[in-house]
Amino acid sequence: MNRLTIIGNLTNDPELRTTPSGDSVCSFGVAVNRRGRRDAQGNQAEQTDFFRVSVWRQQGENCAKYLAKGRKVAVVGAVTARAYQANDGTLRASMEVNATEVEFLSSRNDDGMVGGYSAPSVSAPAPAAEPQAAGFTAVETDELPF
Repeated sequence: MNRLTIIGNLTNDPELRTTPSGDSVCSFGVAVNRRGRRDAQGNQAEQTDFFRVSVWRQQGENCAKYLAKGRKVAVVGAVTARAYQANDGTLRASMEVNATEVEFLSSRNDDGMVGGYSAPSVSAPAPAAEPQAAGFTAVETDELPF
C-alpha cells in the first residue's frame, strides 16, 4: 500500500492546468517541518521536507481557487520518489504526491482576502432565546458534574 499523509504549508501559489483530454490538474509545493537530531549542545534542529503535489479534476479546481502560498493543508495520496541531476551536476531527489484528499487547514480569514474570497464582516450575535421559552430548564454551572 502506498499512502502518504502530510501536513504542511504551500510553498507557492497553486497552478491549474488542463490536459488535452480536458481533465484539470492543480500543482503546488508543500513544505513539511520535522524535528531533526540534537547537536552537540543539545539543541534540536528543525528540518524541512518538500513535496510536489498534484490534485486532479474538481478537487484540483477547488485547490486552485481557495489555496495560496503559505496556507496550511493536509494531503493524502500516493508518493513517488524521483532522482534527477541538477544543473550543478549533483544528484537530487524529488518527492511527488498524487493527492486523493486535500483538506484546507488555514482559516480563510488568515490573509484577509485569499483566492478572491473575502471573509464576511463580524456582526453582533443574535440574542439567545429564553431557556424556559425553548422548553429547557435553566441549570447553574455549579450544578454540572464536569
